[in-house]
Amino acid sequence: MELSLVIPVYNEEESLPLLFDTIHKALDSIPRTWEVILVDDGSSDKSLNVLKTLAEKDPEHIRIVAFRRNFGQTAAMAAGIDHAKGEIIVLLDADLQNDPADIPMMLEKLDEGYDVVSGWRKDRKDTYLTRTLPSNLANGLISRTTGVELHDYGCTLKAYRREVITGFKLYGEMHRFIPVFAHAVGAKIIEMPVNHHPRRFGETKYGLGRTLKVLLDLFTVKFLLDYSAKPIYLFGGAGFITIGISTALLLFLAIRRLFLGVSVLASPLFTISAMFFIMGFQSILMGLIAELQVRTYHESQHKPTYTVRETINIA
Repeated sequence: MELSLVIPVYNEEESLPLLFDTIHKALDSIPRTWEVILVDDGSSDKSLNVLKTLAEKDPEHIRIVAFRRNFGQTAAMAAGIDHAKGEIIVLLDADLQNDPADIPMMLEKLDEGYDVVSGWRKDRKDTYLTRTLPSNLANGLISRTTGVELHDYGCTLKAYRREVITGFKLYGEMHRFIPVFAHAVGAKIIEMPVNHHPRRFGETKYGLGRTLKVLLDLFTVKFLLDYSAKPIYLFGGAGFITIGISTALLLFLAIRRLFLGVSVLASPLFTISAMFFIMGFQSILMGLIAELQVRTYHESQHKPTYTVRETINIA
């Protein structure tokens, strides 16, 4: 299998038939073998029934993974990636806002030697204040923090070579940070403008509350990239800084006692200094414990972040 499309599905019963028409129009003419992995993320409408009907009509291309309940978009993408057989994996949404017609152009970019082709919704068809503006601010913050300059981390439409996308697990809202993880293993990344269409059916699943989750996940990503292998650098560094502040305060109190005769114990700075010393020592100990956990993590079994109810057309 040369190409796998991974599509999370959550309450998109009206969009799915049209989605498959556009996928066939885009991919039937390319000289590659392809499959579509659709992951039903615990839909409460008739999406799963529609998917089963489509799978019966096109068993050559359509594979289905159905979750027992709603686990979220990131878990759905992780499940699709785990079940995909293609050497190239393309992620896209099921709501018809991404355009499968862009996929052949993305494949051409991969053929030029890139490992990741990231879609950029340059002419985005979403509400500006509640969707586009928060997304632009988040994209700028993520780019500056991670060093991977992309205009649109939130665009699901991205193409990856398998070897740069299968070496890590996805949690929370981590799917938008896949290019960052790929960059960490040396992937060559390029961004290209893609089509973006207004939502035709249903309601968006994203809101302002999702922005906070992204920011919190950004802290996690930064930690994983810079300190996951050596957490003692973070905790130990913070501990030494805190102990340094404590030492400076004690030195100040000692000098004041010698030259001005002011009691050390009578000053609240002594209590603050003692607290800073204890906090610094505890931070160093936390770093040592984290080092042990890192080693346990790397030696433990990798468990998936989802449970599967059934699979269709998957051996």
